[in-house]
Amino acid sequence: MNINATILGQVISFAIFVWFCMKYVWPALIGAMEERKKTIADGLEAADRAVRDLELAQNKALDQLKEAKQEAASIIDEAKKRANSIIEESKDKAREEGDRLIVSAKAEIEQESNKAREELRTQVATLAIAGAEKILERSISEEDNRDIVDGLAAQL
Repeated sequence: MNINATILGQVISFAIFVWFCMKYVWPALIGAMEERKKTIADGLEAADRAVRDLELAQNKALDQLKEAKQEAASIIDEAKKRANSIIEESKDKAREEGDRLIVSAKAEIEQESNKAREELRTQVATLAIAGAEKILERSISEEDNRDIVDGLAAQL
């Protein structure tokens, strides 16, 4: 056997093998690699989008948290203002009620004072009439006059 013929047969066999691989095997491998490359690129792009979406969501959550805190502070301030206004209204009502009670008490005191004066006048008139009757019943001397006046003063 000739070594050159063997090498030539091997070269031809290798060339057919390379042609067969390039024609049928290589395109399938290249297609699979391209598909895998595309899948990996899509996965990386999706991961990047997810990272951006996560950052946006975190920023949005922080913004909403800030808004909620501001709204809570606003509600608390409004509640404090309302509480203060209610307290002021209560104080005003209490002052009005106190003033009304004072006026009512003064009126009642005035009424009682007038009633006492009227009773006192009635009693003084009664005493004056009684004193006059006593004076008329007996003769008046200075000593009797003083006794009557002292008696009337003691009764008053």
